[in-house]
Parts: sequence; structure tokens; C-alpha cells
Amino acid sequence: MEKSLIALITSIIAAISITGCESGNQTASTAPTQSAAPMQSMAATTEPSQVKQAPASSDLASILAAQPEAVIARYPSRNPQQTLEFFGIQPGMTVVEALPGGGWYSKLLIPYLGNEGELVGANYPTGMYKLFGYDDERLAKLANWPTDWPATAQTWVEGKAAPVSGFVMGDLADSKKGTADAVLLIRALHNLARFEEQHGFMSRALQDTFDVLKPGGIVGIVQHAAPSDADDAWANGSKGYLKKTFVIEQMQAAGFEYVAASDINANPRDLPGANDVVWRLPPTLAGSKDDEARAAAMRAIGESNRMTLKFVKPAI
Repeated sequence: MEKSLIALITSIIAAISITGCESGNQTASTAPTQSAAPMQSMAATTEPSQVKQAPASSDLASILAAQPEAVIARYPSRNPQQTLEFFGIQPGMTVVEALPGGGWYSKLLIPYLGNEGELVGANYPTGMYKLFGYDDERLAKLANWPTDWPATAQTWVEGKAAPVSGFVMGDLADSKKGTADAVLLIRALHNLARFEEQHGFMSRALQDTFDVLKPGGIVGIVQHAAPSDADDAWANGSKGYLKKTFVIEQMQAAGFEYVAASDINANPRDLPGANDVVWRLPPTLAGSKDDEARAAAMRAIGESNRMTLKFVKPAI
């Protein structure tokens, strides 16, 4: 029965991949406060963790099928199997995951990478959280994130699972340089970009990304995608969106070679207007608290339109 259930779920995942469309939605005109996006990530770290036994097989489809129903329900929007396969993530790799939060992807990667691999979390620097309006108590907790988050993440999966460590962007230890096979920047670039001009957060994060990778290492990016004709000032990251051309330019300026793009996570229904922010869409539905009609319209759009880009650090 268990095998047949896994087979059924796996077939559903495969069917989803054929559509190649990641949900996205937009119609809200009220922008959230600056803290909205990062607060979601930090809130996720406080969710009660559910320890799972690592599947005996490191087969990604089996790991996906073993997740809770609430996680599986988001596969049509996040397309994790197709995304990780496009980036070339394999068992035994050392993978850096930016802004891992409550571990939606981490809980897939820890068993998939296995005990011969490693998962390394990379969080925003404390200075960014100050700009989001975090109070002193929350900032003090962040000081211990490089040790606290791995300790929590290591409890999420038992068995032959990858060890977990962490660091803060802009503070990469020399011992970590040249150790990673891949870096995943999944919906993590917009906040770095929005504060780049004044604080240089994106430049430092991309320098860490370059330094932590082995020659030939991969960078996988999934990012809310602004329309190509959007105003550059609007698409500066403050609304959650960035232009594909901007991301490619920034990555190439940081020394990476562009490999390929995929429409795995594209959602053509996501057509934001000048007053729209990405957080109006599911799962946040900002601005729809007391407006069910608006919330329904946002759900009909789905999750955001996302670019999926692959880069490589040049081999020496």
C-alpha cells in the first residue's frame, strides 16, 4: 500500500511538471511594510518541527512523496523536483541554501544530499534586519543564528541525513571558501537588491556566493520576475520583483557564467501593476484580510511568476 501511494504521488508530481507553470498572483495595491517578506522567513523558523525518518533511498521522488500534505500541496507552485533537477543537485553534494527559514527546501535537501553531503544555510546580515524594523530582542536572537539554525535543522530529519551548518552573508569564514558544489538563491535576491545602493548587501552576498563555490560550482536562482517592460525603479526589489536582465547582469558582474533559463516556475497570470507587490499573492495575500473577493482573485492568479536561472563559477 505504501509503495502504491508513493507511486501515485510521484505520478502526480510528474504530471505537474508537464505544465511547467508556477502559480503567481497579483492584484493588491497596498504595499506591505518593509519587514513583511523577511518576517515571513523568520516566522518560519519558529514553526514546530516535525522529525522525519530519512527515506532509505535518496531518490528525490520518494523524499517528495514522504512530505506532509501541506508541503505536497505546494508542489504545483514550487515544482521542487523539476527545479532541483534543472540545477543539477545530486546526493553527496555540499549545497548552500540562502535564507532557509523554516526549512521548506531544507527538509527535502537534508535527506536527499545524504550523509555524504552537507547543507549550509546562509542568512541575511543583521544590518538588513535592522532596516526591516526588527526590535532589539529579535536582533539579539539573530546573533546566534549561525549555530541556532543548524541545531534546529538537524532535528528535522533522522537517519542517513546531511549534516547542517550556517553562516551570515558577508561573513563567510575562510574555511568555507571553495567547499560548495552549489548555491541556491531561492526568492532571496529582491531584498538584497533593494538595499544594494546604500548598503552593498547584494554585492557582498554574491561575493560570498562566488567564494564559497568550488570552480565549476553551480548557482541556482528562483526569483519573482518583473515584466520585462516594467519601470526599473519599480523593479528594484522593494515590491519583491526583479527583472531577468538585471539578475543576469548582476551575476555576470560578480564573475559567473550564465548557463540556462527554464520556465519551470513561470506563471503568465501574474501581471503586476505599478502599485502591486508580490506579497498580495498566495500564500501571503497581503491586503486581503477583510476582502474575500480580492483574496479569491489572488488565489485564482496563484503564486508569483518566477524566473529560474542557472549559472556556473568558471573552472580554473
